Amino acid sequence: MTVHEFGKENKKILILIHPSIVMWDYFEYVIPLLDKDFHLVIPSIPGYNPDRKDDFTSIEEIAAEMEAWLINRSISEVECVYGCSMGGSIVTRMLANARIKIKNAVIDGGITPYQLPWIVTRIIAIKDFLLISMGKFGGIKLLQIAFSTDELSKEDIQYASKVLKMISYKTIWRTFDSCNNYSMPITVREVCPNIEYWIAEEEVKDRKNDIAYIRKVFPKTRFRLIKNVGHGGLAPFKPEKFARGIRKVCGIR
Repeated sequence: MTVHEFGKENKKILILIHPSIVMWDYFEYVIPLLDKDFHLVIPSIPGYNPDRKDDFTSIEEIAAEMEAWLINRSISEVECVYGCSMGGSIVTRMLANARIKIKNAVIDGGITPYQLPWIVTRIIAIKDFLLISMGKFGGIKLLQIAFSTDELSKEDIQYASKVLKMISYKTIWRTFDSCNNYSMPITVREVCPNIEYWIAEEEVKDRKNDIAYIRKVFPKTRFRLIKNVGHGGLAPFKPEKFARGIRKVCGIR
């Protein structure tokens, strides 16, 4: 795993974990807004790393790899861990592992394990795989169908097309299969004192089951509605609002 760091002179560590179908530069607009306050740690997730030809592994393995990276550098405590969508799944698993002391955590539209029969999860995974693969195989026109949202400009679609050309079909399959079905410890201790789950206004219905799961596993979680934004749209489209939200979570004005 390649890890990008900014603001290394700062003591407070903020880990930013990107969603799927983007690269680590998903955070490019928030880096200059936060690197004065935080030591930013931004992993380039396997399968989405432009500097290495590899495949996505699993939520469990990537969470463990991020933890190992921190432990190998004698980092036992972080100020905040943020993850969006797929990244939110990784944060959820890291919170459950409790190997690193996390003072604050933000799960932004994070995907939680489906509480459904095995055969149903297979059907959903196949549907998601075919939808994204359609964009990879068919190019930008089919990709516009797959990503039917007003938020994505032509440049955004071209960026997604570039990422899809880079990643493998194995990465696409493993991403959706793992995000929807990753394992969690039988017993989860709610060690992190401050967890927030952010829900974009345009995804409230889609996150219903995820919200219920987080409420069950981390009952002290606070839920925050983010207005005028779609799934995964906060960091790239409203970076100032993103930075304010992170500072608020961490008690920084």
